[in-house]
Amino acid sequence: MPRNDKPISAELPLSALHPFPNHPYKVTDDEAMFALMDSIDAHGVLSPVLVRPEKDGYEIISGHRRCHAAKAVGLKTVPAIVCDLSRSEAAILLVDSNLHREHLLPSEKAFAYKLKMDAIKHQGKSMEGTSCKTGTKSRSDELLAEDSGESARTIQRYIRLTNLIPELLEYLDRDEMALSVGVELSYLDDEMQYAVLDAMEAEDCTPSYSQAVRLKNLSRCGDLNEKCIMAVMQEQKANQRERV
Repeated sequence: MPRNDKPISAELPLSALHPFPNHPYKVTDDEAMFALMDSIDAHGVLSPVLVRPEKDGYEIISGHRRCHAAKAVGLKTVPAIVCDLSRSEAAILLVDSNLHREHLLPSEKAFAYKLKMDAIKHQGKSMEGTSCKTGTKSRSDELLAEDSGESARTIQRYIRLTNLIPELLEYLDRDEMALSVGVELSYLDDEMQYAVLDAMEAEDCTPSYSQAVRLKNLSRCGDLNEKCIMAVMQEQKANQRERV
């Protein structure tokens, strides 16, 4: 079936709209969401959501928060723009439409950069054998850096955070642990990360950057265990933490 490259405007039932799988942006009932609900309740959805057609309805590319708020205030339909995009094209557009939003959490940036990186690499595979080689890691980093305004190194560091267990990511999102510490801890396997989490809770503190580096080096040498982790964490006074 040929693709329809021209976007179509439509009023779509909310019941037919589905979230983009594993999209990185959190949809929570916070103060900003309640304000959005009030606005939609009073004026409706003023900015159409962006979707792509699927077999069982439509996949949301941009507008997850608007759809959530619209459902909460009892709307049955929302204005939408339907674009016939591939999954990779949709993923890139989803990230770009939200990446410059204010107050993005570290975890949101991390998974957004990873989603876009994977999409760029997937697009590059179809061009293997050409001189462009857009699927290479370095080229993907460069494209992400150009679009985001951040360095390729910074993007790589954020993507490393996707290897953290959810509980440690929460510390970063609450600004209770430095990004640099999270990057170093991301090199530990899940078992050792949970051991670090247990030690953090027992000692009521987070690792300093130097402690996180030591834990990573011990892990690389195969010498890291729960006893080592507790010994390192006990070197720091309770409630002391590194600030960004």
